[in-house]
Amino acid sequence: MELLTEEKLVVLEENADKIRSLIIEMLLEAGSGHSAGPLGMADIFSAFYFHILNHDPKNPDWADRDRLILSNGHICPVRYGAMALSGYFPIEELQTLRKINSRLQGHPHRTALPGVENTSGPLGEGLSQAIGVSLAAKLDGRKYHVYAVTSDGEHEEGNTWEAIMFAGKLKINNLTVVIDRNNIQIDGNTEDIMPLEPLSKKYEAFNWHVIEIDGNNIRMFIDSINEALAITEKPTVIIANTIPGKGVSFMEKDFHWHGTAPDKEQAKKALEELRTLRGKIEHEGQ
Repeated sequence: MELLTEEKLVVLEENADKIRSLIIEMLLEAGSGHSAGPLGMADIFSAFYFHILNHDPKNPDWADRDRLILSNGHICPVRYGAMALSGYFPIEELQTLRKINSRLQGHPHRTALPGVENTSGPLGEGLSQAIGVSLAAKLDGRKYHVYAVTSDGEHEEGNTWEAIMFAGKLKINNLTVVIDRNNIQIDGNTEDIMPLEPLSKKYEAFNWHVIEIDGNNIRMFIDSINEALAITEKPTVIIANTIPGKGVSFMEKDFHWHGTAPDKEQAKKALEELRTLRGKIEHEGQ
């Protein structure tokens, strides 16, 4: 991974804000979908697609590419936005989100879109999928790294904990998991519905290296990835504390926006706020 300069950091922040605007635009066109999670994860996906991942949009099936497994598939608008910006498909295609025969379904479909590594929908399965890909890399003698993005809510699923135990037991060191710790799910706050804390201590008990960060701080996230790549004796989990709905004031930290798309007036207000934010980022970068 190349060195993160101040100039590159500004570009990543600008791309994150562009992705947020694309999310609002595609959700408005679709008339349905998830707002809070995708907006909260825009910084992380900007970092992945424009700095961290070893990948090639022009050759999406390149054998030595890093694999990014999305477990919480409902946040796929953020992935689609990042993929379009990085050149996997035309940005105009984002307007087909959730439409019949679109390649951009409400949960990613592996064979529908080049560059999508797994089909996701039922929560709690992505980590097991990522472990399989990680073990395949070892069996094939490949050096690519596997990243799995998961939600905090799906840690209520038993299958997730079976996978956590399994990866810890086998010391799968070519796997890094990122948890979107935004503290919300469709019915309310995670700690009210099914408390997850102490989350970091639970992972440590199953032989994982644990890093906890501000998931909306791109520099901090990239530093945590560098730390994870230096760990060779066990898998790493990055607990990324994010703000759901980040960048749109009336959506931030409100669980009602977990599975709700904006209407025309709400989208207009959201895009105005994001344009203001982008202007501020551009000004600070000059």
